[in-house]
Amino acid sequence: MTSIRDQHSYILTNCNGGTVLDLSGTDSYSVIGFQNNNGTNQRWVFERVDNFWFIKSVAFERYLAIEGNIKNGTKVVATTSPFRWDVENSDISGIQGIRILAHGTKFCIDLCWGCSANLTKVQLWEKWAGTMQIWATTNHNIIVNIQNQNTYKCVERVLRLWDSKDGVVLKKMEGYDSDVLAIAVSRDGKLIGSGDKKGNLTAWHGDTGKSLTGAIKGHSHQICSLDFSPDGSVLATGSLDYTTKLWSTKTWQVHGKTIICGGSVSCIRYSPSGELLAIATPSNIEIWDPHTSFSKFKAAINCYSLAWTPDGTRLLSGGTTIREWDTSSWQQVGDPWSGHTSTIFAIAVNSAGTLVASTSHDKHVLLWRLSDRQNIAIFIDSHSLYCVAFSMDSKQIFGGGDDNKMSEWTAPEDAPQEQVPEDTLPEGVSEEQPKTKIFSMASTIHNAYILGHLPTAEELLTQEINVDRNNHNSYANRSLLMARKGDWDNALHDALMSISIQPSLTGYLSQGIALCGNKLFWDAMKAFDLAFMFTDGDSKTIHLLLLVKAITLFNANQHQQAISRVQELAVACPNADILACRVVEAYLHVQLGINALDDACYSDAVDHFTTAINSSVFASKHSIYLEYEIFVVLFGWDLKSLWQTANQKRCHALLQAGRLAEAHKAYRYMIDASDTVCCRDWSIAFEQECRALCTSNGDAALSVKDYDKAIELYSAVIDLDPLSDTIIASRCTAKLGKMLWEDALADAQKVIELSPSSYVGYQLIHASMYGARRYGKAIAAFDTMLSKLDHVPDTHTRELRQQYLTSSEVARAIQEAIHARLENTPHRLLNTITGHLCDQGAQIVAFKTSPEYYELLLSIMKNANADFRMERIEKVVEIYFRSAMLSHRWEENEPSLRHIQGKDVYELDLVGGIMKLQSFCRIACDAGYRWAWVDTCCIDQTNNVEVQKSVNAMFLSGALAKSVWNERGWTVQEFLAPRIVLFYQSDWTLYLNDRSPNHKDSAVIMRELGDATGIDPQALVAFHPGMGGIREKLQWVSRRKTTLQEDIAYSLFGIFGIHLPVIYGEKKQNALGRLLQEIIAQSGDITCLDWVGKSSEFNSCLPASITSYEAPPFAPSSLSEDEMQTLVSSLRDAGAVESASQLYTTLDHLTAPRFSHRRLHLPCIVFAVTEVTPRLGHFIYAIEADGLHDLLITTEDKLIPFSRTMPIRQKFLLVRPWDRNLLEWHSSDISSEENVLVDSDSNSQALQLIVRLRQPFSAFLLAQERGGEYKRIATNYDIIAQVKDIAFVRDVMDIRTLEIL
Repeated sequence: MTSIRDQHSYILTNCNGGTVLDLSGTDSYSVIGFQNNNGTNQRWVFERVDNFWFIKSVAFERYLAIEGNIKNGTKVVATTSPFRWDVENSDISGIQGIRILAHGTKFCIDLCWGCSANLTKVQLWEKWAGTMQIWATTNHNIIVNIQNQNTYKCVERVLRLWDSKDGVVLKKMEGYDSDVLAIAVSRDGKLIGSGDKKGNLTAWHGDTGKSLTGAIKGHSHQICSLDFSPDGSVLATGSLDYTTKLWSTKTWQVHGKTIICGGSVSCIRYSPSGELLAIATPSNIEIWDPHTSFSKFKAAINCYSLAWTPDGTRLLSGGTTIREWDTSSWQQVGDPWSGHTSTIFAIAVNSAGTLVASTSHDKHVLLWRLSDRQNIAIFIDSHSLYCVAFSMDSKQIFGGGDDNKMSEWTAPEDAPQEQVPEDTLPEGVSEEQPKTKIFSMASTIHNAYILGHLPTAEELLTQEINVDRNNHNSYANRSLLMARKGDWDNALHDALMSISIQPSLTGYLSQGIALCGNKLFWDAMKAFDLAFMFTDGDSKTIHLLLLVKAITLFNANQHQQAISRVQELAVACPNADILACRVVEAYLHVQLGINALDDACYSDAVDHFTTAINSSVFASKHSIYLEYEIFVVLFGWDLKSLWQTANQKRCHALLQAGRLAEAHKAYRYMIDASDTVCCRDWSIAFEQECRALCTSNGDAALSVKDYDKAIELYSAVIDLDPLSDTIIASRCTAKLGKMLWEDALADAQKVIELSPSSYVGYQLIHASMYGARRYGKAIAAFDTMLSKLDHVPDTHTRELRQQYLTSSEVARAIQEAIHARLENTPHRLLNTITGHLCDQGAQIVAFKTSPEYYELLLSIMKNANADFRMERIEKVVEIYFRSAMLSHRWEENEPSLRHIQGKDVYELDLVGGIMKLQSFCRIACDAGYRWAWVDTCCIDQTNNVEVQKSVNAMFLSGALAKSVWNERGWTVQEFLAPRIVLFYQSDWTLYLNDRSPNHKDSAVIMRELGDATGIDPQALVAFHPGMGGIREKLQWVSRRKTTLQEDIAYSLFGIFGIHLPVIYGEKKQNALGRLLQEIIAQSGDITCLDWVGKSSEFNSCLPASITSYEAPPFAPSSLSEDEMQTLVSSLRDAGAVESASQLYTTLDHLTAPRFSHRRLHLPCIVFAVTEVTPRLGHFIYAIEADGLHDLLITTEDKLIPFSRTMPIRQKFLLVRPWDRNLLEWHSSDISSEENVLVDSDSNSQALQLIVRLRQPFSAFLLAQERGGEYKRIATNYDIIAQVKDIAFVRDVMDIRTLEIL
């Protein structure tokens, strides 16, 4: 069984740091750790249901619950829905208390960090042996009161009357339906009042114990305190509902107006006279007139208990210390009484007014002697105590607490039991004994002067004068009083009367003061001089008299002269009372400050107040109020409040001067340095004005990016109101502008604590983390912000959500862009920063952990615009993953993949090609390229797939160098493909010392490169991969060499934009054949069939070597426009139009060449060979063919001679591969911009075709195979053929598609 009882309320105190479980009063939702203030926000009712508990707040209709799922770190909150808890006694040795666990689990309520700071997070955490999961319980269901010899005690719902002598229960008062929390007994013991948890009031007969009223619904929340007026006619009740009500004990109806208090009422007490009612709340003491319901006094201190002394001259209040208040001035008397270590719940004063007892949560009862405020006894209980009372004879002390029992202690025998009458004076001392040599007056008159009761003093002095007309002292004293009132004429009259009766120090002093008031300064000085004659040479009196003289001048507006006199006096009289000079100077500066403040000279006012505050007056241990009463009597100075006045006025002047931060610092200095309570009303008003001004000026500073000023002003506001999440958010914004990331983060976290449901705190967390480059947490915070925006009730705010994307949405878009970018890049690249070789997976990981990735992700998350998103992503991805390629000539000992894999290339020994590799990587890195590719070491030569991908991707990088490099096959694409190229010499200096960012922009270098490669400089700059200019591109590489014979073909894949498998080990002819076959198949362009040399084993129409393209192709001379028109006209006249049109249609409908599986289907104009005759010379043959002029060919193939008369079985053909470009003719005389047909009608086009077909052309010699297919006979030179007769072209031409092997 646990120590918790059903339907009882408890304060739960953490056993680690003493912090109490507190329900936040700002949102009634957050549950926090807070220092004990005994407030209802810290009280929890435990309700037993079956085998679990509900825990309910006393202050609000809220239940202790959790936010989210049960796990470590889950926040504990208060909700309107009950949550099931289990309660276990502490299992930690030596620690008393309970564990509170989520029902059926091992997760306990845990104080985060286990500290005693306010606003500490309360969370769930898995059960462990830590005291921060153990909560001490304080029961609030016992009330004790003492009347005569009887003790009244309420436990649970029964009120018992005990005999305090023998401990016998005399009566039981039952019938409550709720826990009783407060009782009171009238002075005569005839009435008993009780208040319960539901706010019900019940009245009982003191003698019989019978209920007089039944339960009266008095308050909306529980009644915490009751007290009867001294005459028993009124019962006052105080409640958590912030009200105090006065009930007539005759009618039991509310008597007068309800008193609205500044907080929940913890204690109420009538003064002994019944004229005043003291009310205690957790934030202040309030003194009310119960007859008029007007407030008389208010002090801003924590207070939970009150007690009056029997004579009503003192009120004691208990917070964590006891403070004594003078009820005539409501000023604190002396220092606070220190002794308790926790909240003081009850104070009692014995009937003689000599002893005070106090009890606290610290389990101690302290007994004090009222006369000197000394602690004379300490009683220790085993439980916390909440009530205390004296027996009627003051010999016993009773207390009640958590253990539901009363404890009794005996007061020490030497404790004072009776009070010495206040008006008893030591023997031989006259009541009118003077307290100073300057004046002498009765104590009653003196006190009236001190308290400012001038009419009373005047009446008493007048009575003295009426009794004795020759009392010079009374006249002088009344003159001083008239001067206090500003009645200068009567003051002078009384002073003169005093001097006329008997010259004296007081008489001449009063005369000097009166003359000064009448602006008769010279006469006044003479009067003061005469006063010095009566000092008897007493230096102290002389010193004070000189000060009075200076003050009088000051009051006559001779300010500077007066202060100079005081300062000179302090210097001239080093052995005199310097403190008196400092007191006077400080007071005068305060008065000057007040004058400057009234004149709106705020800076001057600040200077005066600061001078007063910084003087040594207030650092003195002397009580200047008592030490220098002469200034109070003579001038009505308020020395007791001088320090407070100076500080308050300075704060106000600084505010008016616009020096807001200084005003806040001055206010904080005043509050921290004060050992008394500052005026609550003034503090509230000042804080409100200071907050408003600092907030508006802070906002203005923030808008103009004056971050230092904004931070300073917002900090001032936060110091005054630490729970303002909007101001903390504004300061966080200023700190972000100042790039104070960690400070901003602390503010952002505070915003979330104060407003957990708002998105603003997470937005600030994001900005702080982003600025601190903690990108992962920045992204998480932004995602949380978006989730908060999804649930805001405000439509306008919810629309903000449409502007943003989640991190997962953006990450998917970036991943797609990365995939597209890396699809055609080499599998491995060197990281030029780290020197390590990375595959594509490692490259992606490097990107996704880089600042570039996080900044991209966050920038896109904040901008949902689709166009911006894609453009931004593609740009960043392209820049990050771009790479440089080393174009070089292989040398001996080039590093391979196995040499650098898993190593830092910058750390390798400088052997072989390592130096070249390191230099290239450094230069690429300096040029802004994170990735680099080198063909020697970035390819796994044993992996054909990787080799193929690397070959296909080689058109994505950069080029370097010259010389022998220009003979290599791979280097062509390396300087053609990139937009930017830089050439380096062997010592890694820039070629020609050209430091331009791109050597392709250098006309000199491009011209030199064009001469060396045979490539037009314009093509070098403007090259694009593809099928354009096929024959020209093949000629560019016809003289290039590669180490591996297949590479001559592979190196061309990128130039033509072709993707083919890389198959190392295949023959050179096969690799070149696959390339040329793919070119023809994709483009239909047959110009690559125009070559001389040996035929390929792949297909006889293709060359065996790339060198076969070295010679330029045959190009017939072009016709001018006039020549074409002449020839077309001649054909038209000859009636060739119809046959030409038929031929044009036939050729126009021919299909494009097809080339696959090594078989070429080639559309041709065919000419049958009729005779082959060997000629003298090596491999030279004469050829005759139908329709063609005779011609000679040179071939290394051996041809069998034949003729029409000596035919052979094998057929030979001379063919003209069909080129669709012949269908349209462009004049050589017309510029490219005017490249139009000479005659656009179809007949003219057909006739122009006939003309073109008569021109010489490059022919192929084909030999028929047994299967009907053909093979090309390779020749050493171009076969240039020409049609004999135009009639053959027009009427007899053989057109067909041949299959060539």
